[in-house]
Amino acid sequence: MVWVPLGPQRTDCLILLHTPNVNSSKMSLEWLVAWSWSLDGLRDCIATGIQSVRDCDTTAVVTVACLLVLFVWYCYHVGREQPRPYAAVNPLMQSPDANGLQNGYVYCQSPECVRCTHNEGLNQKLYHNLQEYAKRYSWSGMGRIHKGIREQGRYLNSRPSIQKPEVFFLPDLPTTPYFSRDAQKHDVELLERNFQTILCEFETLYKAFSNCSLPQGWKMNSTPSGEWVTFYLVNQGVCVPRNCRKCPRTYRLLGSLRTCIGNNVFGNACISVLSPGTVITEHYGPTNIRIRCHLGLKTPSGCELVVGGEPQCWAEGRCLLFDDSFLHTAFHEGSAEDGPRVVFMVDLWHPNVAAAERQALDFIFAPGR
Repeated sequence: MVWVPLGPQRTDCLILLHTPNVNSSKMSLEWLVAWSWSLDGLRDCIATGIQSVRDCDTTAVVTVACLLVLFVWYCYHVGREQPRPYAAVNPLMQSPDANGLQNGYVYCQSPECVRCTHNEGLNQKLYHNLQEYAKRYSWSGMGRIHKGIREQGRYLNSRPSIQKPEVFFLPDLPTTPYFSRDAQKHDVELLERNFQTILCEFETLYKAFSNCSLPQGWKMNSTPSGEWVTFYLVNQGVCVPRNCRKCPRTYRLLGSLRTCIGNNVFGNACISVLSPGTVITEHYGPTNIRIRCHLGLKTPSGCELVVGGEPQCWAEGRCLLFDDSFLHTAFHEGSAEDGPRVVFMVDLWHPNVAAAERQALDFIFAPGR
């Protein structure tokens, strides 16, 4: 065995060949020569790299380094501070059920919840939340919210009986019982394109009613007559993991909506089912900052929604938008053969609530705050 040159005039790159008649000491000597050359080459390479760095413009290197540091800081700041509309679906499917779940339905656990508690200290709590938000971010664009919180009692008490939100009224918003489809055109069209997807997942869920009176995940609501049940994916700004696992495609769809309220207590998404003979008592919603969207899944005759005294009918595969801070009711006067009235309900931002106001309201009315 011997190390021999690869080329006729080179001794720096050697290859091992099988030559049994050559002395092994000669092989060792040539191997040491090759190793020495390798170290020299490595030293030359390092020296060349160092010289290249020295030759660079120092100002350019410093500028690039500063930009890189600023970019890393910005990514960290945005990731830490900005609210996240929805968790990724796969982690949600694998996560344990959230605290406060009863029969798959989220119930408020906080005695100080601004959505569920009505007391004299509510305005002070809201103003404290607004101040905390302004310290972290800015007072810019907070004029209407500040005005609304400062005079909330007067607004709620002086509102005409046709529109009287129970929790929070944002002043200077256009008021109308119903909204045109163009108010949130992107989300309306997206929901209607996915009508069959939502309907199929509902039909799979509804099969469980043949086995028991109220399957897990459904909530029975109080009505003077008939039955009204709901299946929440998002309840007061909180996802219901067990229910979302049963409707994965519908839950993914929520993440694609641009104006869905998903980070505060006024945001909900659910399947709402009225059995024949059901009447929902007239009531007001909690706020005027949202519009409620109903996508008709099953709409037999004899079903009607009345908002602010104006009646409307649902249509399968079509969205109906209304302001639920107006006095409203719904009923199903059809026969048992007609089957239930079913809609997919999701809360969207009022189109006249600005982006800065949405972010502040998400902070002020965050679940559990």
